[in-house]
Parts: sequence; C-alpha cells; structure tokens
Amino acid sequence: MYRLVDRRLNGKNKSAVNRQRFIRRYKGQIKKAVTDAIAGRSITDIDSGEKVSIPSKDISEPTIYHGQGGRRDIIHPGNHDFVPGDKIPRPRGGKGNGAGNKANNKGEGSDDFVFELSKEEFMEFFFEDLELPNLVKTKLATVYEKSKSRAGFTTAGVPSNINILRSMRSAQARRISLRNPYRKKIKEKEKELELLLRAVLKDDSAILLLEKEIEGLKRKRDAIPFLDTFDLRYNNRVDIQKPTTQAVMFCLMDISGSMDQKKKDMAKRFFILLYLFLNRNYEKIELVFISHHTIAKEVSEEDFFYSRETGGTVVSSALHLMIKIAKERYLEDEWNIYAAQASDGDNWHDDSPLCKKLLEEEIMPFVQYFAYVEITPQNHQSLWYEYEKVVSSYPNFAMQQLHDLADIYPVFRELFSKEKET
Repeated sequence: MYRLVDRRLNGKNKSAVNRQRFIRRYKGQIKKAVTDAIAGRSITDIDSGEKVSIPSKDISEPTIYHGQGGRRDIIHPGNHDFVPGDKIPRPRGGKGNGAGNKANNKGEGSDDFVFELSKEEFMEFFFEDLELPNLVKTKLATVYEKSKSRAGFTTAGVPSNINILRSMRSAQARRISLRNPYRKKIKEKEKELELLLRAVLKDDSAILLLEKEIEGLKRKRDAIPFLDTFDLRYNNRVDIQKPTTQAVMFCLMDISGSMDQKKKDMAKRFFILLYLFLNRNYEKIELVFISHHTIAKEVSEEDFFYSRETGGTVVSSALHLMIKIAKERYLEDEWNIYAAQASDGDNWHDDSPLCKKLLEEEIMPFVQYFAYVEITPQNHQSLWYEYEKVVSSYPNFAMQQLHDLADIYPVFRELFSKEKET
C-alpha cells in the first residue's frame, strides 16, 4: 500500500486545498463580485486582487444535534396561561408584534463574510467568461521579468560564474609575458659561462658568480605563479532591454443611443484583454479614449463607458480624430500604435466608404495592429462590408462580430498567431 504525502508549503500559513474548495463552493457569488468589480474598475487597474463579500446566510451550514428521546410533557415554572395539550400560536408580524420593518435596540445583526481574492484568482475568473485556452490565460496573467543575456567577460564576479578556459588563457599569456625577460637573460649568461669555461685561463671566481646569477634568474622565472587572481575571468550577464518600450492604445467606440450598457460592458472586456496583451510586451502603455456619434471627441474612461448620446452615427469622425492625435502626440518612430474599435455596426451609409479609405491610406500604414469588433446579433451593415475589403490588403487588421463574451477570443487567437509568426 502506497501513501502519498503532499509536503508543499502553503503561503502565509493558509491552506491552499481548503481555499480552492471554498472558491469552488461559492463560485457563483465570487463570479458575480468579479463582474461587478470589472464594471467599476479602470482598464489599467484590472490586474489586482479583489475583496468579495458573501452574505453570512449563504455560508451557513446545517448542524445536527442529539435531542432527548421519547415523548415528554413539560410545564415550565412561572406559566399561568397554558396547560398540557395547548398549542402555542406563532408570533404575529407587523405593527410591532413580531418581525417589523422599524429599527429597534433588540437582537444582533450578522455581518457579511469578506473573502479576498488574489491577483491570480481574480484574473482566472475574468478569463473564464471569455473562454480563453489555458495557454493564453497563462501568457496574459504571468508577470514576465527581464531575461539575462551573455555579454562577454569581466574580471570580477562570483565563483559560480568563473570561466575556466578564459582564465587559463589569461594565465598562460601572463606567464609568457613575464618569463620572456628572464629567459633572454638566462640565455645570455649561459653563453658567457660557456665562453669562460672554454678559455685557457679559467677565472674560477667569475664562473661562480655567473652560475649564481643564472641560478637566481631561474628561481625568479620559476617563482611566477601558475594562476593568479588577476587571471580570473567571469561570465558577464546583463538584462536584455526590449527594443520597443512604449505603446499607445487607441480605443474608439460609438456612444449613440443604440449602444446600450450591455454592449459597452462587452466592449470593455475586449479593451481590457487587448491592454493585458500589450502589457506583456511594453513597459509603458498610454490609453486614448475617443467616443463618437455624429462628431468625435477625446474623453475620460468614465465618460467613454458610461455616457450615452442620441442622434446618428458618423464613424469617420473618430478615425479623423485618431489620425490627428497620433500625428501630434505619438511619432511613428517612437511609439508602437495599436487601435481597437467597438461598434454596433450602425453608421451613416455614405460614410462607410470614407472609413475604408481612411484606414487604407492613412491609418494602417502606421499602426501595429487594428482590431474591429461589431457587437450586434443582427445582420452586418455597410461598415462591416467595407472593412472586409481592408482585411484582404492588410494582415495587421482583424475584425469579429460579438454575440456574447465567448466571441472575443477569436480576435486574440489571430493576434497571438501573428505574434508567433513575427
């Protein structure tokens, strides 16, 4: 019989198993809290945890008590109204006779149970509605650190980074350069000694001096260390700096009367997902919100998602404003420009060809990616058919019709595949 023991440590003295069991049990309440949090958060504040409040009545559990067996008739002391066999009526409600709706100083209330979701758990519930594959969830939710890259050698470092081959080469070069002067002097003295030994009249004192001098030179030559701390070479590693560090994300949306709050909430999920994707690749991201009906204007995120206007729709006004802002504030050689447009497809019929022309001639040449989502269960209108012509000419343009949250992913499947190809 085998016994498996999980000895993995739980963070901050919490039971990970019990925590996951609790999340699965109250998934409905937590999911609703996450949805409400997304509606109230900014796009840039999406990747943090959340406090979830669960009513205490929802987490109460049935309890079994052991009561006294058999049949017992009891008359409590001090009773003057009842005799054995009487039935006690239920308390009447209203007007102070039982449970009323007025405040009183009796009884105690019950507080809600507050449960805090971590960043990873919050993002898991956010991705679940969008039906993203696990691989994509992992790529978007993971915080990537700068990777190290080999950058030559250095003379200082830790022992684990010593490069043995380079160190030995350095030691050999040092030994050769330091021994050469001694080697030359030894050869010269040995020639002198040889001439003295061949001479007819030998000078014993001069021979002894030369022999001692040669011996001293050899000792100095041999005293040169085989390896010195000066010879040590260490592998040098540096952080890779990303070639592009900043991006701007243009968010364009129709805020006319036909774009209700439900459609805007779906658009917000789409914009959030694009922001998370860009956040993986760029250190600095700026957001520009452009709303439009017949005219376009740059607005705050609050006005972008919650203001509604009446009247017609002219999409080209938003594209014109985007071009103007990009040329004034975001130079093409300094910024990576992305754009996402959300609409219900309603547009003035004569304006759709102009939108196609603006995309092909002015916008698509300088943007990294342009994504268009049409949030409507109805048939496509003229804007969709004009945009279809742009898809065939520019691979960095994607479009998708959204019926519900699960339809958002196909656009990002294309976006991830394009990233892989590049």
